[in-house]
This record gives sequence, C-alpha cells and structure tokens, in this order.
Amino acid sequence: MITYYDDLGIQVTSDAIRVGGRSYPLRGLARVWHQRGRRSWRALAGRGAIGAALIGPIVAAVIGLVVALRIDASLAVTILLVGIACLVGLAAGPIADLLLEHLDRSYARGAHDLEIWAEFQGRPVLLVHTRDALRFGQIYRALQRAVESGQPVHGSRT
Repeated sequence: MITYYDDLGIQVTSDAIRVGGRSYPLRGLARVWHQRGRRSWRALAGRGAIGAALIGPIVAAVIGLVVALRIDASLAVTILLVGIACLVGLAAGPIADLLLEHLDRSYARGAHDLEIWAEFQGRPVLLVHTRDALRFGQIYRALQRAVESGQPVHGSRT
C-alpha cells in the first residue's frame, strides 16, 4: 500500500481515502471532482488591512516631508522633521517583511471554500471541505495520483 497524503484528518492511500473516521475504497469511487464555494470577505478584508499597513509608514514619511518643507520653521526644526520622516519611511522595511509574509500565508490559505466530492456507491459524497488552498491542492493531487495508479495500464510493453 502506498500513502500519497496523510495528516490528522485525511489519509489518501493506493487503496482508499480515509476522512474523519470513514473509509472510501478507491475502487468504489465512480468519479471525483472539486468545487470552489463562496468567497470569504473576511479573508479579503484581512489582505486589504495588510496592504494598508504596508503603505502606511511610507505615506506617513511623505506627509512628514511635505509638512517639514511647507511650514515656516527654523532650519533645525525642518531638519528634525525631515529626519523623523526618513526614519518612519525606513521603518517600513522590517515591517514590510513581516507583513508580506502574512500576506503570502493569506493567499496560501485561500479566500474560497474548497470542496472535494466523489460519487461513491451511486451517491455524491463530500470528502473534504476546507479554506486552506495549499492543503486542498495537496489532497486533491494525492487523490488524483492514487486513482490514476489504480487504473489498468492500456497498451502493450515491448
């Protein structure tokens, strides 16, 4: 028996897919398909907030520069304001790395409900329901490989 995917709740082997304590032999699956469900507005709002947080320090630095150059202040105050604005802009670098990592993870998790269905003994059965796009892809590819490996090879070898 070959294991194609295995985590806490799902196991895909060359014999069956096991989901939540139930086992579905691959021989009993007539067809397998996937569906993309509704969009999660919460995930999209989170991405928007990360984008705003990325731009925030740079916008603050630009506003600081404009204010420093526009106000009628002494040279020392203007230099101080320009210096602070530059430091705020430079702070965006380390913050951006952290925020971009969170943004990347949000795309890996996905913004849609993802489902894997199979026809088992003449009835459609929901095998997997997740919003984690990376995990969904791994499970679906593992299931495809398991189903394909169980099919007889057509043609002759020479």
